Amino acid sequence: MTKIIEVKMRSMKIAKLLVAAIATLFVTSSVWAQDTLHLTLDDALKVALSENNSVKVADMEIRKAEYARKGTYASLFPQVDFSGTYQRAIKKQKMYMKLGDVEQEITVGVSNTWSTGFSAALPIVNVQLWKAIEITGMDVELAVEKAKGSRQDLIDQVQQAFYGVLLAKDLYAVYKENYDNAANSYNDVKGKYDTGLASKFELLSSEVAMQNAEPVMYDAQNNVVLSSWKLKALLGIDLAQEISCTGSLADYEKTVGEVASYDNASVENNSAIKQLEIQERMLDKNYEMQLAKYYPTLSGQLSYNWIAMAENFKFSEYKWNPYSTGVVALQIPIFAGGQKRNELKKTKVQQEQLALQKEDAIRQLEISVRQVLNSLETSLKQYNAAQKTIEAAQSGYEIAKSRYDVGSGTLLELQDAQLGLLQARLNLNQSVFTYMTLKSTLDKILGVNQINQ
Repeated sequence: MTKIIEVKMRSMKIAKLLVAAIATLFVTSSVWAQDTLHLTLDDALKVALSENNSVKVADMEIRKAEYARKGTYASLFPQVDFSGTYQRAIKKQKMYMKLGDVEQEITVGVSNTWSTGFSAALPIVNVQLWKAIEITGMDVELAVEKAKGSRQDLIDQVQQAFYGVLLAKDLYAVYKENYDNAANSYNDVKGKYDTGLASKFELLSSEVAMQNAEPVMYDAQNNVVLSSWKLKALLGIDLAQEISCTGSLADYEKTVGEVASYDNASVENNSAIKQLEIQERMLDKNYEMQLAKYYPTLSGQLSYNWIAMAENFKFSEYKWNPYSTGVVALQIPIFAGGQKRNELKKTKVQQEQLALQKEDAIRQLEISVRQVLNSLETSLKQYNAAQKTIEAAQSGYEIAKSRYDVGSGTLLELQDAQLGLLQARLNLNQSVFTYMTLKSTLDKILGVNQINQ
């Protein structure tokens, strides 16, 4: 038995050295870090929404869609162009005329022809163009909704990461207290052993308990660092920046039990559903645009030009002759080989596909809502049970410690009470964390996890 304990102690010492080395690395790197940034949950959300790259990319998509809409809308205005051309006759055309019995050769044209001028074109009647403009407006609407969805996803991720940091902090505090209790127990036993009131086995057992608690404590400390890195990545800030999440999971216990507020939960505000609804309207408008290809179009064009022709390059002697034209063009589609009809059929199929996708998406989201609500109820039961357990475990530990201090209780009883209290506190923290993360997920599904920026 003594050999087994010694082997365990050597293993714990090795683990302790490894954890200490990692901790030293963290300390060394933190020397170069900036001042600690203290964050509340609202602070973290605001930083993320302003600095996270996924949000910035989504906002850029809105700008792209707006530029595309403006580009299409610009087609309604006159398109004014300036042009200039030069034509060189490499071989002039010849004509032959017979005058009496003599056939004469006549050269037609000049060597150099210059022309320049302005032209303006304007669509007068073009239903297809107006439908295209309406679709680009919906593109902007879709980009805005996608950006909203991106923000809602980020809010959920940041909230869960923030709760994760608080959980890591609370667990470290629990494990730290457990180690301190084990260390105090070891010191008490050692004092009794020195006076002959405790056995060698009790001394080694208390030392092993202390050594077992130490690497777990360091591991919990490391988890605080790792969870902070995850949060910092979401916030879009330097990983070297030290942060401190204010508060603890106990601050959120008052919100545990709000399941009833979701009795009338609906997925109609879910961003993914809203995006599908916008896409449905876009397909409807696209169908109208395809129909518009059957309609006639009317356009107008005005031009004002100058032309000069000469055999040489003496520009000062050129005579520029102005001329202008006005054109009104009517185009009536008659036959296109069935292209327009097939495009209409294709759009109809797309509409049917999207309707099925939306129906399936709603069904899946409703299932997710039910699953999360059920999990919330389970988490609430776990929280209530953990509350009762922790009260009993705390009383049991105090009784066991008092009995051991006066010599009426055993070390094993005290250690069992310590482990019971440790597990009860872990269960309580975990139940609060689980409830809050589930609530965050549900709020995202329902599309209600928004903050005022």
